[in-house]
Amino acid sequence: MYKQTIRPVLFQFDPEKVHHFTFAALQFLGKIPGMKSFWKSQYQVSNPKLQREVFGLKFPNPVGLAAGFDKDGALFHELACMGFGFLELGTVTPMPQPGNDKKRLFRLPEDQAIINRMGFNNLGVDHLVEQLKKGKPKGVLIGGNIGKNKLTANEDAIKDYEICFEKLFTWVDYFVVNVSSPNTPNLRDLQDKEPLTKLLNHLQSLNAQKNNPKPILLKIAPDLTETQLEDIVEMVQETNIAGVIATNTTISRENLASTNQKEMGGLSGKPLTKKSTEVIRFLAQKSNGSFPIIGVGGIHSPKDALEKIEAGATLVQLYTGFIYEGPSLVKKINQAILQKS
Repeated sequence: MYKQTIRPVLFQFDPEKVHHFTFAALQFLGKIPGMKSFWKSQYQVSNPKLQREVFGLKFPNPVGLAAGFDKDGALFHELACMGFGFLELGTVTPMPQPGNDKKRLFRLPEDQAIINRMGFNNLGVDHLVEQLKKGKPKGVLIGGNIGKNKLTANEDAIKDYEICFEKLFTWVDYFVVNVSSPNTPNLRDLQDKEPLTKLLNHLQSLNAQKNNPKPILLKIAPDLTETQLEDIVEMVQETNIAGVIATNTTISRENLASTNQKEMGGLSGKPLTKKSTEVIRFLAQKSNGSFPIIGVGGIHSPKDALEKIEAGATLVQLYTGFIYEGPSLVKKINQAILQKS
């Protein structure tokens, strides 16, 4: 139904306006008595064989929603009814910021892809905390993806990540350090070994002071060289963070057919499928499986998800595939995982 009737209509309009319209529509529908139960009956697959225990957390199933879809925690109660085992909110920054100038979100339908240069637009960490204080959905884990404000210099970035970490600590199940978005100037420079090691060690030292430390993961770009990926493996092992999310969007524009391919920003969707899987396989092999990997990037089918799991991912996340394929994709992936188990 979604691909045949709903998506063709939505794709006639500006993608960012459609995003806000969809959020408003789902919030409205979610208030109708019985609607959330109906969504759960349509999309949830409950089976003990789907459960995963990863970095000390118990996931009801291994399929999650990637960061960037619900930056401000506006829709996580509704999204929790659509079959996901976990939802990652953010990227959130200490202070609210509008992000980059519009137009900044582009569909590439011929490539089943999206280009975005949103620029960490969000309402700030305090707003997200207030949303989470209203109550977390049962049976779904919540991750907090944290970043720095655009106007914060890289040499001061640690403070921004610390603010988000401290304010969100009580309200999320795990953290993701985002230094890999291509849409905040110079942010990816923080992926270099020295500043990244310093940042991760600082967050780990704060974490160690807590009574119940939370898993901290690092989200990396798909555009890193093999040498840089080897550095990532070393840093994860040296800093003892919980794991890696591979991968964020790419700045590559290889083999695209859509007219929007020349737009600046991060590319997500099908063109990223193979590359992100290769990064997962490289990390898993170089680390001898010593830390968990969450696989994300171009998952548009159960086959794509299974390939990432076979390459070494313990969990997977959706974003662009969720937009192109609809919520039934979550169910189909969980069913395929069950069939393989």
